[in-house]
Amino acid sequence: MQLRDEFGLGEPYRDPTVGYFGLTNAVFAIGDTFLEVVSPVGTEAGAQTAARQLERSGGAVCGYMAMVQVEDVLAARERVRAAELREVFQVELDDIAEVHLHPGDMRAIVALSEPRPPESWRWGGEGWNERSVPGEVKGLTVGVADPSAVAARWESAGGGEIPGCRFEADQRSPGIIEIELEIRGNRHMIRPR
Repeated sequence: MQLRDEFGLGEPYRDPTVGYFGLTNAVFAIGDTFLEVVSPVGTEAGAQTAARQLERSGGAVCGYMAMVQVEDVLAARERVRAAELREVFQVELDDIAEVHLHPGDMRAIVALSEPRPPESWRWGGEGWNERSVPGEVKGLTVGVADPSAVAARWESAGGGEIPGCRFEADQRSPGIIEIELEIRGNRHMIRPR
């Protein structure tokens, strides 16, 4: 995989449960953060959404989702309802509770996740910390027509400012336009479009 070779990432975890959405994935652990690469492979709604996002971006790679860890997903869902934001998926398991917000409201899919315990991450797979490389996902940039309004929605849903998250005026198709990584002391920028 090109990203793994280019950035010196560890072996990815491939989560079989994303098949529910018609996707296949590779999850790379970077410090205690994660970078996930997905590909549409089915006809399910998730695969169709991913395929449309790829088509809109005009390329083979695009940014589609940001997962934000919250302390209390029930409180986050109350904030979401109060802000009149739409949910498109929710799951409650023993070790994680999560809700996904509509990309039409957020300009990308935003997942609000409460891992239990907080330092765990189900979606990284068993032993993710042993596959992790030194570093972290430092931030992302979301391109939108109205940066201040969309930033306010993200902050409302997440319970405050989301560190490393930037919003830029971009008249192209909305979405994640840049991901900033630090790996083994080196800074990398991924520009999905």
